[in-house]
Amino acid sequence: MAPLSETDRMYMKRCLQLASYGGGYVAPNPMVGAVLVCEDKIIGEGFHRSYGKAHAEPEAIASVADKSLLKKATLYVNLEPCAHQGKTPPCARLIADLGIARVVVGCLDPNPKVCGRGMEMLRAAGVEVELGILEDECRELNKRFFTFQTCKRPYITLKWAQTKDGFIDRKRSNATEKPLLISNRLTQTITHKVRSQNQAILVGANTALLDNPKLTLRFWSGKNPLRLSIDREGRIPENYHLKDGEIETLIFTEQQRENRNKLRYLKTDLSTEGIEQLLSALYQENVHSVLVEGGTQILNSFLRKNCWDEVLVEISPIRIGEGVAAPPIPAGNPFRNILRGHECLLFRKQPQP
Repeated sequence: MAPLSETDRMYMKRCLQLASYGGGYVAPNPMVGAVLVCEDKIIGEGFHRSYGKAHAEPEAIASVADKSLLKKATLYVNLEPCAHQGKTPPCARLIADLGIARVVVGCLDPNPKVCGRGMEMLRAAGVEVELGILEDECRELNKRFFTFQTCKRPYITLKWAQTKDGFIDRKRSNATEKPLLISNRLTQTITHKVRSQNQAILVGANTALLDNPKLTLRFWSGKNPLRLSIDREGRIPENYHLKDGEIETLIFTEQQRENRNKLRYLKTDLSTEGIEQLLSALYQENVHSVLVEGGTQILNSFLRKNCWDEVLVEISPIRIGEGVAAPPIPAGNPFRNILRGHECLLFRKQPQP
């Protein structure tokens, strides 16, 4: 095998760049980019554009004008080519059949249907295969997919904004009282970017009742996430945004309810191990990442169970003296950023194995 070079790393970085273009569109699939190189020239590129569509490898192959070059080309891909028939044919078989000379892979696919089988298929066909270039970067890009596959649950991000003196809102009794505006336009935009990076967004019944949120992308481009809420007793009114039928919405309830256009009810016993049962149900629904935006009760439930992968906290310089107490900020050394006077903290657990 030829040693991995700086040139290999350069092309893998291009794969990661291409892969990122599928963010917000390919879930629950991973983000994958592919680059074909012959005699130090890129002859084809591709990326997985949306769930159910062609994978990165056939996209890159289709873009090559002179297919005769494939037999002496190197294919770079940030994730192991698939070896099973899913919504698309196996990419490893396509690569082998075309006689592509060399394949450089960023990291193995943790999906049990793949996990090393793509590599075996390529090597069995006589393809020279290299593994592990920029592996940490490749795993980071698809951290949500990796967690879903290895932990059998969605990747969980908790997010809230609070005042300098530790409150997330004034005390309110109904939706006619407007919520406290804590975020500025820049931090709102970042929140919507984070929404676009997650497959689903979750709020509890109290937040749904008090805020009547749309839970959509309005300050960032991308696909609207699946809206989730917990409403054990059916308290959310029929005329609220969560039930407007415009965006796919799933409501967990303990009462049998009738589904309708883009609104689905999932009867779930949430009385004892509520968070665990919720995550198990979401895993069965093939939801690989969830952004939990509140309120305090549901955020505290996830924190108490230590069931989170990232916590994002925005701290505004304003003080209100009293109100709804914010959840406790996790211990540790977060990444810090100051955005127009607002302190933004990002806490992350150790990467999944």
